Order: sequence, then structure tokens, then C-alpha cells
Amino acid sequence: MSPLRLLTVLTAVNLLNFVDRQILFAVFPAIQHDLSLTDAELGLAASAFIVVYMIVTPIAGLLGDRLRRLPVAAAGVALWSLATLLSAAARSFPALLVARALVGVGESSYSPLSSAMISDAFPSEQRGSRLAIFNAAVPVGSALGYVAGAILAARFGWRAAFMIVGAPGLLLAALMLQLTEPRRGAMERDEAAVHPVRQLHLLFADPVYAITTAAMAALTFVLGALAAWMPTFLVRLHGLSLRDAGVWFGLLTAGTGLIGTALGGWLGDAAVRRRPAGHLDVSAIGLLAAAPFVGLAIAAGPGPWFWCATAIAEILVFLNVGPLNAVIVGAAAPAIRASAVAINILTIHLLGDALSPSMVGALSDRFGLRTALAIMPPMLLLSGALCLVAGRFVAAGGYRQPRRA
Repeated sequence: MSPLRLLTVLTAVNLLNFVDRQILFAVFPAIQHDLSLTDAELGLAASAFIVVYMIVTPIAGLLGDRLRRLPVAAAGVALWSLATLLSAAARSFPALLVARALVGVGESSYSPLSSAMISDAFPSEQRGSRLAIFNAAVPVGSALGYVAGAILAARFGWRAAFMIVGAPGLLLAALMLQLTEPRRGAMERDEAAVHPVRQLHLLFADPVYAITTAAMAALTFVLGALAAWMPTFLVRLHGLSLRDAGVWFGLLTAGTGLIGTALGGWLGDAAVRRRPAGHLDVSAIGLLAAAPFVGLAIAAGPGPWFWCATAIAEILVFLNVGPLNAVIVGAAAPAIRASAVAINILTIHLLGDALSPSMVGALSDRFGLRTALAIMPPMLLLSGALCLVAGRFVAAGGYRQPRRA
């Protein structure tokens, strides 16, 4: 089977993954009105998904390193699609929490197993760009979630929006079962046999893996808060309708996400051919440069300053998507790659967007939404600084360099 076919299908499923994940945020105001929820309760609804997702992901990673990965991932896709349909039936806050938690269970198997399969289908010097293609679905799927959620909710109601985006996942799950799974470690030379537990110990002792994960956690804190609250920010403080907020923010995110992710994957692969820390260099530059533009966007009133600052900030933030994921998969031996990605996901969500939506919601109830979002730029500066620190360890040899087959 062509590796490009595998990449195409996995990217399409990842697109739907983020549509189903982010559509909740596009209809926050409608759900809040219908179910009479506070901002803090809305934040908890977002956090319910993340908390369950991060808890179950390591289990899914372990299964992916021991079982065939495609069937496990396909089962997860079917489960999260059914749970998205269940969200449409929620009549109370507890029911909504349960439905979103089940979405988290389903999605937990997808990213670690898919990233591991892509790493086994392409050589190491192409991983940054191939993982950038796969992860381009993050901004584009998120944008489609905003746009589809806003348009469908405005025309048919928020319940219909969940039903319409949930159903296609069942078809994609069946399509995944028709693919051929690549062999573990197919793109690297056979290495001396090391017990998987010992390989995990070596991974955790690698400062590059640990510090890069910390950098991604700080970034995920920011992305989780902005994804959850930006449509509501536009409705409350910029006077947009729910539909316009979702559509305009979604279209902007789709365009900037594609540009930033594609550019970051290309720059990262080019930089790593010149210097082993190239992926981290590109990420650090993007994150440090993005911080002031995020601050400007939060402070700006309605008008072009907000939209220009937001566009620049998003392009710079999305530069890191392919490079940082390439660092994580490159740090792990093939036999534990799914577990390495899963543990990374657990950590970044535990310290990132499991906290930020509810934290911003609680701060917003007390101080206002603009003030609550002001904690975002310092977190981006922290993320960029950690990338620079991780790069110093790469230069000192603290990084497992993948070896070609």
C-alpha cells in the first residue's frame, strides 16, 4: 500500500477528529442559553473531554505498541462519532459532561497510533513535513468545527450541528479497516533488542523528550483557552453574532493554520538537515515571536488591528506543529513510539488544556474575559524558551538520532 494513501486517510480522519472536538466551542453561547450554564460550567464541559482523553491515551498507546494499530484506532473513531451524536441529546449539564467524556475516550486512541504509523511509513528526514501534513488537520478541522457549528446552529440549532458532524466518522472508521498497516520500525535499522520497559526508562531520562513535552504543555494551555473562548470573546467584546464569530474566526484559523503548518514542516525539515536541533529552533522562533501578537489581539478592539494581529500570531504558533511532533517521535524507539506519543499527549493535556478552559472561565466570571485571556502571552514565551533549552541538549548529544534502514 502506498504510504501516501495511508497518510491521506489518516489526515482525513484527523480532520474530522478536530471538527468533532471543536464544534462544542462554536455553539458555547447557544448551549449556555439552552441549558442555563455559567461560564465556569462551560469551561468544565470542555475540560471533561480533555481530562478523560489524557487519562485514557496512555492505555491506548500501550495497546498500540502491542496490538495491530489500525483496528484499535478505527474502534476509537467509531466510539467518538457515536458520542458526538449523543451530545445532541444532552438535556442537562451532567448529560453533556458524559457525552463529551465519551468523545475523549474515543479520540484517545487516534493521535498516538496514527503518529506512530506515519513515522513507520516515512524516513526520518521526511517526518517533519509528513507529520505537518497530518497535523494540518488540527487548524483546518478546528476551523471547520467553528464554521460548521456556527452555520448549522444558526439554521438548525446546536443539536443538529452535533448530529451532522458525528455521522461521517462511522464511514471513515470502516475505511480505515481497509488500509494496510506499516511494519514497526520499517524505516530504521534493526537495533539491539531492549525490553520495552527499559526503552521507556531511557526515553524518560532523555532531556530533549522531557523539555520538549513541557514546551508543548505550555503551548497547549494557550491553544486550549483560545480555542474554547475566542468565539465567545468575539460575541461579547466585538459585537459579532454567534454565526459570524464562528465563521470568521474559523476561516481565519483554516487559512493561517495551513500556511503556518506547511511552512513549519518545510522549514523544520530544512533546518534539521543543517543542524540536529533545527526542529526546535524553528519552533522556538515561532513561539517567541507569536507572544506579542497574541497580546495585541487580546487588547485590540473591533477592527483590522485585531484580525491582523490574530492572523500573524496563528501563523507563528502553527509553525511548530510538525517540528515538535517530529522531535517527540524521533526521541522514541519504534517499539515504544505509540506509548511515547501517548505519554506526551497525557502530559501536555494534563498541564495544558485540561486546565486552561475552566481556569479562564473562572477568571472571566470574576474579572472579565479580556483580563482572563491576558495570561496567554507569558505562556507562549515560556514555551519558546523551553524549546531553546531543549535545543541545547540536542547540540550536546542528548537526543536519539533515528537511523535509516
